[in-house]
Amino acid sequence: MAVYQLDNDLWFPDPHLGEDEGLIAVGGDLSVDRLLLAYSNGFFPWFSFKHQDEPLWYCPLQRFVIFPSEVHISHSMRQLIKKGEYQVTVNKNFEGVIRGCATAQKRNKDEGAWLGPQMIEAYTELHRQGFAASIEVWEGEELVGGLYGVNLGSSFFGESMFSLVPSASKLALIHLARMFESLGGKLIDCQFETPHLKTMGGRYIPYEEYIRIIKS
Repeated sequence: MAVYQLDNDLWFPDPHLGEDEGLIAVGGDLSVDRLLLAYSNGFFPWFSFKHQDEPLWYCPLQRFVIFPSEVHISHSMRQLIKKGEYQVTVNKNFEGVIRGCATAQKRNKDEGAWLGPQMIEAYTELHRQGFAASIEVWEGEELVGGLYGVNLGSSFFGESMFSLVPSASKLALIHLARMFESLGGKLIDCQFETPHLKTMGGRYIPYEEYIRIIKS
């Protein structure tokens, strides 16, 4: 098992050579070109900005994903949607969502916080160029939750979500899955398993199946 040092050239190593948890490379930058190459091959950056100057790159060989048609909508979520207390929009306030993901529940104060200035700048630029998208959840005029990620072809690579009220991030994910399925989307990459995402229908698939889907 090895961790490779990236340089100024745009390349990534064979993910099968990485560590068990998926760490495969360090270094490089967060340029649009490198990020697009990364996501189109199953890699993503994830590092503690308080302790690490260079990006760490991961490519797990077991991928935790949600297929849009399999998203689980609980009875309580169906009731919440039916009530219409919240409004959901797309790409109305990307900056608000990514900053909400960074600061909700004081995440940015944690020692292991990963959504720092470099990442915010990089994904905001991806959004400006049409490769990153956000789902916003509103209570009146107040942004109370949402998610953002990278959209390439028929795959959406989820990066982060947040809630300032109960179930706002679940509402955002359900809206994403429904909308994405209606547009022919095939896969939502969740990166890492969480209990929250597992209850929403997340499951593991092998890298070989994953890469066939995102390249189809």
